Amino acid sequence: MGMIDLSRATRRVVLPVIVLILVLIPFVLLAQTQGDAEEYADEFVVNFLSGATQLNPIYSYTTSEAQIYTGIYEGLVNYHPLTMEPVPAAAERWEVSPDGRVYTFYIREDAMYWNGDPVTAHDFRDTWLTLIDPGIDAAYNFLYDVIDGVREYRRGGAREDVGIRVLGDKVLEVTLRRPATHFLKILCHHAFVPVHPSVRQLEDWSDLSTVPGNGPYFITERDADHILLERNELYWDAREVSIPRIRIIFTDAEDDTVMSRFNRGEIDWVTSGMNLGEVQFPDTIVVNPLFATTYYFLRSDEEPFSDPRVRRALALLLPWEQLRDEEILYIPAYTLVPQIPFYPTAESIRERSEDEALQLLEEAGYRQGVRLPTITVHIPQGSEPQRVAELMRDAWEDALEVNVEIRVTPYPAYFDLLGESDFTVGTVSWIGDFADPLTFLQMWISDSNVNDAGFTDATYDELIDESMLQSGVQRYQTLAQAEEILLQSGTVLPVSHSPSINLIDLQEIDGWYPNPLDIHPFKYFEFSGRAPVPGAIRYDGATQSIDRRGGSQL
Repeated sequence: MGMIDLSRATRRVVLPVIVLILVLIPFVLLAQTQGDAEEYADEFVVNFLSGATQLNPIYSYTTSEAQIYTGIYEGLVNYHPLTMEPVPAAAERWEVSPDGRVYTFYIREDAMYWNGDPVTAHDFRDTWLTLIDPGIDAAYNFLYDVIDGVREYRRGGAREDVGIRVLGDKVLEVTLRRPATHFLKILCHHAFVPVHPSVRQLEDWSDLSTVPGNGPYFITERDADHILLERNELYWDAREVSIPRIRIIFTDAEDDTVMSRFNRGEIDWVTSGMNLGEVQFPDTIVVNPLFATTYYFLRSDEEPFSDPRVRRALALLLPWEQLRDEEILYIPAYTLVPQIPFYPTAESIRERSEDEALQLLEEAGYRQGVRLPTITVHIPQGSEPQRVAELMRDAWEDALEVNVEIRVTPYPAYFDLLGESDFTVGTVSWIGDFADPLTFLQMWISDSNVNDAGFTDATYDELIDESMLQSGVQRYQTLAQAEEILLQSGTVLPVSHSPSINLIDLQEIDGWYPNPLDIHPFKYFEFSGRAPVPGAIRYDGATQSIDRRGGSQL
């Protein structure tokens, strides 16, 4: 048999068929992409860096968990998506006593968990009492100290004296130690959501594929790489929840496919780990001021670093102009609390002073640093922490007779080791939990679970307590005095205030607003003009374009 040769007659039949197929292909593909687009348009995809993400709000710690919890849990009040002010959530209303100490919350009759169980005042009370239990290592239990009897209970007092009481299945009464105008803002934090009684006493939820929550979404799939959330039709405000599904994916920092997937529209929101140089459309880069500070801290729970003279001396030996290099950092930080209207600027260490440092060390019994133990600077993996750690090491070794070691631990294991005491200097980037200076300052009280420095100062604790009785500018002045103790003693070494950087197309997504807490409640998201899937052409009769998902603009 030889090669097949198309005769003229054969070509007259075949060629029109080929032309017809070529003409029909775009319509077939368009129909297919329209079908895919309809399916795709039902799902919002958000990317987080891989880490130890858990579902138990009693033990959670990270900002990633806080964002995920906006979908699956809901407290008495919630963040307004734009202003971050508290708005009614599981509680439809509340009353405040004339003296400002007693809050009575009325929980919605139609507030329920995903499985149909009602959300009750008992659930809130029992969850809160679990979180503040002295035997529970809950990171955010100090946030409850504003409530009457909580601090005493955490120190071994009677549980019955805690000011959290059930007045009825749907009525919760909370009595504060003192009037606190910021109380409702604190309640927005995920540490105050209710946990279903079936899992409340379980610490490890890693084997649970889902748990009953009371938020706008519920978990239908979960593994190490992703969590799939479906709209909770039993949620009291379900009619206002627009997006049917939210897919949360977790990727490693080394994953070089994230940016290309975002450029193609396969990922709607990238929260971290992005390479801005690979972003195809710059207007999808959203940068705004963040209520956050990156700082280093000196542990102060063991000698000789428990002596504030030693800590201040070490701080005075640092090359502050290089640490806060404006050519490297977005916003150099001189204080722990970011700038807030009417909040006084606390005095901090801004310049190197070797003479004062050496004098302080001599007074403390460590002339020229002799007899100081090895200083261990513990940092997470990254070029910026490494830069700062090396500057610290060089400054201390050049000025003193001391040995300095740098220890590097990758994320997320770094956070797990912060509670240990086998290092001298650590670092944290802290994002405020609510829009108030107290979110940066209360964590340093003597019995706080997130006081990684082991800092203890009776005057500091008294100032924080005193601020609870105050309001307005007077309260801010008291808090600024407390902040100065941290800064002047060399306990906290602020380096930079962080901007919030997200990748998201705000022409396509409504309900996502830049805000200083970088919290974006999922329930408010909706697609404002869902673009076609990659390669699909949108024709408006006058122009033809392929948007971000098509990869170009014509």
